[in-house]
Amino acid sequence: MKRVVLFLFLVQCCTSLLAQEYNPDKVGRKALALYEKAIELLKEDDFNKAVPILLECIKTDTNFVDAYLSLAGVFGELKQYKRSIQFYEIGKAKDPVYFMPYYLPYSINLAGDGNFEAALQAVNLFLENPKLNDKSIRSAAYRKKTYQFAIQYAAKNNGLSSYLFAPENLGDSVNSPTSEYYPSVTVTDSLLVFTRRGKYMREDFFSSTITAKKYAKAVPIGGIINEEPQKGAITVSQDGEWMLFAGRFAERGYDNFDLYIAYATPQGWSDPENLGTAINTEFWESAPSLSPDKRTLYFSSNRPGGFGGKDLYYSERLANGKWTPAKNMGPQINTAGDDQAPFIHADNQTLYFTSDGHPGYGGTDLFIIRKNDQGSWGIPENLGYPINTIENEGSLAVSADGLTAFYASDRADSRGELDLYRFELRSNIRPIRTLYLKGVVTDKMSGKKLPSSVELINNQDHTVLMKIQTDETGMYFITLPVGRDYTFSVNRKGYLPFTELYSLANKEADSVYVKNIALQPLALNASFTFKNIEFALNASILPETATIELDKLVTLLNEHPTLQVLISGHTDNTGNEVDNKKLSANRALSIVNYLIEKGISNNRLEYKGLGSSQPIASNDTPEGRARNRRTSVEITKL
Repeated sequence: MKRVVLFLFLVQCCTSLLAQEYNPDKVGRKALALYEKAIELLKEDDFNKAVPILLECIKTDTNFVDAYLSLAGVFGELKQYKRSIQFYEIGKAKDPVYFMPYYLPYSINLAGDGNFEAALQAVNLFLENPKLNDKSIRSAAYRKKTYQFAIQYAAKNNGLSSYLFAPENLGDSVNSPTSEYYPSVTVTDSLLVFTRRGKYMREDFFSSTITAKKYAKAVPIGGIINEEPQKGAITVSQDGEWMLFAGRFAERGYDNFDLYIAYATPQGWSDPENLGTAINTEFWESAPSLSPDKRTLYFSSNRPGGFGGKDLYYSERLANGKWTPAKNMGPQINTAGDDQAPFIHADNQTLYFTSDGHPGYGGTDLFIIRKNDQGSWGIPENLGYPINTIENEGSLAVSADGLTAFYASDRADSRGELDLYRFELRSNIRPIRTLYLKGVVTDKMSGKKLPSSVELINNQDHTVLMKIQTDETGMYFITLPVGRDYTFSVNRKGYLPFTELYSLANKEADSVYVKNIALQPLALNASFTFKNIEFALNASILPETATIELDKLVTLLNEHPTLQVLISGHTDNTGNEVDNKKLSANRALSIVNYLIEKGISNNRLEYKGLGSSQPIASNDTPEGRARNRRTSVEITKL
């Protein structure tokens, strides 16, 4: 905890008083005896028992300045900042000259209460003392820098003052008299997993199911995962199928904390597997966080070659299931200090982490970084007060809707030590609200479940936002960040590609999408219709989004070099039929020309314009006419 400065000043206060020869006329003997009794308790860190004795002390002698200052220090240790400030100010009023060395701890408690302007004034008064040693000057200069940061941050974030930070304890079903920390939630917000501290520094993993924001009684996670006492950070994949955690398992690791993975099975969680040398080293690895498509693992390590004590790293999972050698996330994110506890949100574009090296409020703060349109991480941004404080902040997890955050804290209503809390994130530090799409991929002819490649492509810049590989059951689960239009693509060699358009840019989305997909095996006369190629009115120029689907067709034709296809253009019945056939033929030709540009031989391609002669819906409604305006592909030769 960030209590070092306060504690040092408290000790100095106690030591200076006990070393003096007291004048009974100045300090009553009864008050002095009470004070010395309180000091003995403080030496044992028994702050709560010392408080009533110190209160009795100042009741006995109302001018006992050191007792007031000691009470201020104790309340600071207990994070009761308002009471700490109250007693510092009484002490200051009774003896302003004697109070001069206490302007620094006084400023710290002002900052703890969020009054950074007053804290800056107090630390400046402290620095005016010409008798300060170098250590005191360095401590004060550090605090002054954090106060200035807090003032500047508030000025840049005008909505900060109106933000109501009201953490809610998750209650007795989750929390206990011991510590709970490292929360993680699934994208469905239906499962919470966390770490609980036990006796003799033992750590165990627990889970609690969530229904209507209510938490079931937390139970130890099943399987053999909890048999090993030395464990730490835990996370669960967004679909709830994988569990990754840090542990120190005898004869399974590399002589320190390593990262492990376990899989959900009908019998419970599988035997943990070490993630191997691509990720783990003989040094410390912890705090895993897995991207929603399970392709990127983020974690923290103190291995040599970084930029500070602990750095953030990432590793990518290849198509064969192997992990690439871990890479440092670079000097823009990592600092000379400790950078830890990464959490990648379900939107796959927002990462939260802790750092004591970036500018902040002192000690370890929480930060956010976002991916830009090029897929690179931006500059870390402090989450600001009152989420970040003069205390150390720990790991953060954020629900799929982007509104609710979970974290561990030892607030006043804690059941004991660290408890888990939830709170509403301020609007400008929220991730993108994220929904999910799930279903099963099968063979259209046989009904057999198919392992397949599933992609979510951003229509705006054509980047692949998510990519997953379904298992042998054909089941897939992929997240959908709202606010953009996407093409959902499913592919397997030997089958026609499947695409679906999800327009989430300008409308309120459903909470969940279910789409079972029957892939069409390659066969003579098998066909599909492009979902993402919408030509402008009376135009045949390919829209920018067309390449998303056309490139899938290019891949199909390259994988099957004897395949020949017919591209057919269709229109609704609006306008002259002769013009419609000409327009539909030109649209089909534009697709053929694109395929030729991509290296497909023109003798494998045919095209025709069918106008409105083959409607698939009624032309009496706008929706029906939109369905009839289409371009399709048919296999003419295998």
